[in-house]
Amino acid sequence: MYSIMLKAKLHGARVTSARQDYEGSLEIDLDLMDAVKIVPYEKILIANVENGNRFETYAIPGERGSGVIGLNGATVHMGSVGDRLIVFTFALVSEDELAHHAPLVLVLDENNRPAGGLKAVEAH
Repeated sequence: MYSIMLKAKLHGARVTSARQDYEGSLEIDLDLMDAVKIVPYEKILIANVENGNRFETYAIPGERGSGVIGLNGATVHMGSVGDRLIVFTFALVSEDELAHHAPLVLVLDENNRPAGGLKAVEAH
């Protein structure tokens, strides 16, 4: 049996752009994606802290070091530039792996730079 577990989280990501004339997705600075092991085109869940919207899309890589968090296509209706987001990914984890599973969490500052370090959350 498998459980769906949190794989990674970018916490406090600030929306830097919103482009409706795009096919869709959330653009994320590739350095941030790499830090929490989000891969291009991976399914993501986003929670908008400002308005409570939750939505799913996929991640596309943005320019390294740019701090970009860009709403594209229909996702522009779910938030605005400056909104704080939480970006989640999930993974199927076997019963044997559950005791050792630890999601990666990166808390970001207002400029989408790491605030503190990358944490692997320990199971309680």
